[in-house]
Amino acid sequence: MPRTIYFDYNATTPLDPGVREAMLPFLEEIWGNPSSVHHVGRKARALLDDARDRAAKFLGAKPSEIIFTCGGTEANNLAIFGTARRLKAKGKHLITSTVEHHAVLHCFDYLEKNEGFSVTRLPVDAEGRVSVDQLKRALRPDTVLVSIMAANNEIGTLQPVSELGAACHERGIIFHTDAVQWFGKEPFENIGQFNAGLVSVCAHKFHGPKGAGLLYIKSPFQPDPIFFGGGHENERRAGTENLPAIIGLVESLEKFVKNPVFMGAKLKPLSDKLVWEIERIEGCEIVSPRLNSLTNTVSFIVRGSDGISLMAGLDMEGICASSGSACSAGSLEPSHVIVALGRKNAANSLVRFSLGRDSSPVEVDFVCSVLPEVIRRAQRHQKPANGL
Repeated sequence: MPRTIYFDYNATTPLDPGVREAMLPFLEEIWGNPSSVHHVGRKARALLDDARDRAAKFLGAKPSEIIFTCGGTEANNLAIFGTARRLKAKGKHLITSTVEHHAVLHCFDYLEKNEGFSVTRLPVDAEGRVSVDQLKRALRPDTVLVSIMAANNEIGTLQPVSELGAACHERGIIFHTDAVQWFGKEPFENIGQFNAGLVSVCAHKFHGPKGAGLLYIKSPFQPDPIFFGGGHENERRAGTENLPAIIGLVESLEKFVKNPVFMGAKLKPLSDKLVWEIERIEGCEIVSPRLNSLTNTVSFIVRGSDGISLMAGLDMEGICASSGSACSAGSLEPSHVIVALGRKNAANSLVRFSLGRDSSPVEVDFVCSVLPEVIRRAQRHQKPANGL
């Protein structure tokens, strides 16, 4: 079995040992239901309230503006479905972009198909970026929600979210940003920097536990709930709170976001080396932007190959990479992000390397040494278009 080189940090990160230690008491002695009235439940409730206070203080928000969720997907779903349904009497026009995560895109698809909403999907430029001017032109009197991600998970593009949010604010329109890939990678001062009324966060992208996230909701707005069954989270999200995971989320925020765990000074030389070597390989083309992009992300397309063959070849060398969103693992569908860039013919040949805190120059050197042969094997494996 070859050694493992993990270059898929945008998909998930390993749980930090310190975060795990902070969670352990809540998996052992503090096990009560925070909604129970007896002393075991009250102890859990007090610590849940403390976690919410800590999260709010860290984000620069009010405790009442924090809803704990089971992750980024639920946070996005709550933001989009909850806002659209709450404001449908005011208008039924929604705006998103063509490069969003499927946890956003599929929500808009559903609302358009099943609930009578009209959706504008903004195009992007050759680097995957949304134009502020195009957004302004797309806004209508009946627009009630705009959702644009902060950082793209597949190619790393940073969106001008502050400017996009300001354009929405000027018109009194709710702006949501999926900031799942931002936290722990890009500078963070406070939640106000996004100019967003709704912000999605996910713990396992910055060395917290899976199954934990939050949605920031700027008061006084409250979206309609999408879960029903109890008065949890101040009647905004039914379901017994996952206290160990929530503690892990808050601990990860405090440890790894203001001082980003994905250190640009360390990762940029590694990413630059990968880019330089990949550009020397015939048939390869970098699609990650050179500027205004996640430092840890290097994505490229390979002419005459496909993602499945490339992933299999890398895995045989012990290299963990991705051919798109982790939530599409095993899918044969081409990358919708590459399609949005106008590269439909190459959309099934995307490779994403996403580095992290444990990535090393030795690992990058090894990847660079085997990558040309991995690509040549994948290209030979690819059948001609006519199947002959």
